[in-house]
Amino acid sequence: MIVRLDGTITGTIGGSAVEALVIKEAITSIEQGKTRRITYNLDDIEKTSTGMICGGIVEFFIEPLKRFPRLYIFGGGHVGLSLANIVAQLGYPYLIFEDRQEFATAERFPQAADCRIGNYSDLTAENEFLQPAFVVIVTRSHDTDYEVLKGVLRKPFEYLGMICSRRKKAQMWKKLQADGFSEEELDRVHAPIGLEIGANTPAEIAVSIISEIISIFHKSKK
Repeated sequence: MIVRLDGTITGTIGGSAVEALVIKEAITSIEQGKTRRITYNLDDIEKTSTGMICGGIVEFFIEPLKRFPRLYIFGGGHVGLSLANIVAQLGYPYLIFEDRQEFATAERFPQAADCRIGNYSDLTAENEFLQPAFVVIVTRSHDTDYEVLKGVLRKPFEYLGMICSRRKKAQMWKKLQADGFSEEELDRVHAPIGLEIGANTPAEIAVSIISEIISIFHKSKK
């Protein structure tokens, strides 16, 4: 049985409660990029596993066919939108986080897995990243960039990049160190974000960001 990220399938393992459970496990396997071996009890009178009572145990091996980077884009403005358009063409899953309702709509980001709206401090506190997580900070201001960076620095991720000038980076790093973050933690941040290709427009900046992400993602698979 082939399971896609949205839960749709080709083929079957017989239907029933077990198939539904396997689909959920397969989605997790896709998101994490890891193989899984799972077993289910079919003599589950106590209803702690499958709820089925036909007898026996079944075992499944789940293998993701292809692993994709999963992008968490903080900021739905010009750069965030340009990046999302490229990511959608590549087929990578992505989520949008914004503190402005009008910049995080399904119409603006039709292929986003989700658009989440709220205060950035709350958004970073409430959300855990599924791996492999590639976090991009391109919000509307230095203050909101700082809120996001402070909120995600100690979460697990494979990539964390923030749009900024070198002057802005120096000022923000000084503030983060005063808040207790170490040099080792700050060294994990790609700032200024993206490869140095002389990018100026939102579309060019988006190309530099996704180029850096693709490079790091493929290196991590070796």
